[in-house]
Amino acid sequence: MRNPGRRKFITQSAFLTGSLLTAGFGFASSGYTGSKQFRFRLLRHASLQVEVNGLTILVDPMLSKKEMMDPVGNAANSFRIPMVDLPFSNEEQQQLLQKTDAILLTHTHRDHWDTAAQSLLDKQIPVFCQPTDEAKIRQQGFARVTAVETEWNWNGIRIKRTSGQHGKGEIGKAMGTVSGFVVTYANQSLYIAGDTIWCTDVEQTIISDKPTHIIVNGGGARFLTGDPITMTTTDVAKVCQATASRVTVVHLDTVNHCLEKRESFRELAKTNKLTVRLQIPEDGEWILV
Repeated sequence: MRNPGRRKFITQSAFLTGSLLTAGFGFASSGYTGSKQFRFRLLRHASLQVEVNGLTILVDPMLSKKEMMDPVGNAANSFRIPMVDLPFSNEEQQQLLQKTDAILLTHTHRDHWDTAAQSLLDKQIPVFCQPTDEAKIRQQGFARVTAVETEWNWNGIRIKRTSGQHGKGEIGKAMGTVSGFVVTYANQSLYIAGDTIWCTDVEQTIISDKPTHIIVNGGGARFLTGDPITMTTTDVAKVCQATASRVTVVHLDTVNHCLEKRESFRELAKTNKLTVRLQIPEDGEWILV
């Protein structure tokens, strides 16, 4: 599947919302201005395309077509998932997979690592994951799996694993172990928090690593009983209070148990005068780190 000429491929630009165009961060409408640029694109939900040091990392790929999976159970609705399609054609998806150099998985819940991704991706591609998922991913046929215990250096890119809390109490325990990662290159760092609520683990990562950009999974995902298992608008407000760095909210409008929508987070940004540094991208949108 790997294409030796993949470096020549330049992805089509995704549109940028007006608020981002005026934010003053140099978001180029063409999306790509240099092979060493550190940037990311929201594909859908928590799936990200991260480009750093001329390499492409695919984060938490969920590649199923719209409504191809059963809904999350014990939720307030029964909409099939994903609720939206990926923001590109089958041909563009194939080009993306051919140019992908590594996979980074925060955990293996099906909305972050579905059977479609497992079948479409080259089994020889490097996969970075948390230790508890290594054996499972190898059993799925992937040969080059690296369990990141604390941190790993890959082609000049530092990948540091962080902890999180995927909910509270018994529900949090039932959701299992989840991780985040701080991806650092030169003097820039991207903290991908993963499926976690606001907690001490997140706060300590912000304090210790001082990431230049933070991606959090919003949506306030929850079941019919218990508290949210991903960040709510209240949680995201606390993240913004804890840092002066830019914060991007993803994990929205795609899976049926994520009840807080993009509009709620945009209202949070407007109400709290955070529109300059709190970003809620559309699917397909590029953002610079």
